[in-house]
Amino acid sequence: MHPKLTDDLTGLSELLAATRDAAERALTSLDTRPVAARATEAGAAPMPVAGIGTAGALARFEQRWAPWFSGSAGPRYFGFVTGGATPASVAGDWLTSAYDQNAAAGGDSAAVGLERETVGWLAELFGLGAEHHGAFVTGATMSNFTGLAVAREWLGEQAGISVTDAGVGALGRIPVLSATPHSSVYKALSMLGIGREQLILVPTLPGREAVDTGRLAEALEALDGRPAIVVANAGTVNTVDFDNLRAIVALKERFPLWLHVDGAFGAFAALSPRHRALVDGLAEADSVCVDLHKWLNVPYDAAVQFTRRRDLQVAVFKNVAAYLPPPAGEPDYAHLTPENSRRLRALPSWFSLTAYGREGHQEIVERTTALAARLGRWLAGEPRLRLLAPVRLNVVCCTLAADPTRDRVDALVRAVADSGEAVVTPTAYQGAPGFRVAFSNWRTTESDVDRLAAALAGAAEHVAN
Repeated sequence: MHPKLTDDLTGLSELLAATRDAAERALTSLDTRPVAARATEAGAAPMPVAGIGTAGALARFEQRWAPWFSGSAGPRYFGFVTGGATPASVAGDWLTSAYDQNAAAGGDSAAVGLERETVGWLAELFGLGAEHHGAFVTGATMSNFTGLAVAREWLGEQAGISVTDAGVGALGRIPVLSATPHSSVYKALSMLGIGREQLILVPTLPGREAVDTGRLAEALEALDGRPAIVVANAGTVNTVDFDNLRAIVALKERFPLWLHVDGAFGAFAALSPRHRALVDGLAEADSVCVDLHKWLNVPYDAAVQFTRRRDLQVAVFKNVAAYLPPPAGEPDYAHLTPENSRRLRALPSWFSLTAYGREGHQEIVERTTALAARLGRWLAGEPRLRLLAPVRLNVVCCTLAADPTRDRVDALVRAVADSGEAVVTPTAYQGAPGFRVAFSNWRTTESDVDRLAAALAGAAEHVAN
């Protein structure tokens, strides 16, 4: 054994304690250190030859890289839709690495059983029924990819074709309809061989990002009975707008369609009695995407996908070899997801759900939603800024009140980051340059909103001058 490995094994207890201390310093400093950090300009170091051991590696990391990491796990990182990591989920994530299970197949480990239990809890959390089966994947992109892969196989079934055997070309043109699809949907269509250009954009309701279901019905009617995939949104990325899922479900009685719902973070509305109606109809979807490293506040990377047609999912993803038995009964996850080797990414979610329960995660959703509304009220009284859309859930979409050019809005976003107080994300909404403030971190409080407001006011003043 290499001497450094021998030394590390002998001193494992001390090394784990030192790593714990480093993690504690990182987490306890989130409230005081800058939220954004400009990456170091130092060039790449040469690859170590002999190595310096774990203690040396930890010291070098803390000196060379740690100071330039963002505070994305903290309460004032409002960019994209980025959750933090609850204490329980961090514990689960550490143990995921320590146990190092390959959650692809059962037989010699309880890891697969733990994932099945966690998926069942999540289905219950989002109001899905026993007919929905799911699996953990890396993020919303792979969750959308998996759901749309099953939808592609369903299209083949309607035509009497096995797409997994004949290839996507056997289907010809594949109509995919959506109003405000996330960029990951386009990426998934590209990877699936369906093609980005096959997505038909359906008009939205006036002043909204939600689909006009009347126009959707017209688009489906124009297909003359050709089966189609409809991608509905349960929470758009800019304004958290929701398609009328119940109305789209009703269209299934008139048209042959597969309903895939992208509920990456909006599906968490199901946890709040006040907002639960926004996802009415989700339980009737054929496939559902939910991202967990957003509002569930577990570490990257973690998402879950659900579908009613697990048989088609197995047809797409089955992986059989001399040493890999074919799927039978309850299929292993190697037959259900794009990955064969699979980290036990269910464990952090299991820890967090076990530690805080439905009520704890409901509190996170309702508190962060209330904080978004608080910022919206402040913006209504700030003359230098204005809302671009109503605050519907947990994302605030806004811009400069005067001369909101792309350059000026980007300058405001940079000024907020340079203040060290917060991070927000630039965007565009209905042709207007703007920025987004997304609330999903479990640690965010009213004082964080007040600090953000001060940073926004200072940045707006900076841009005006």
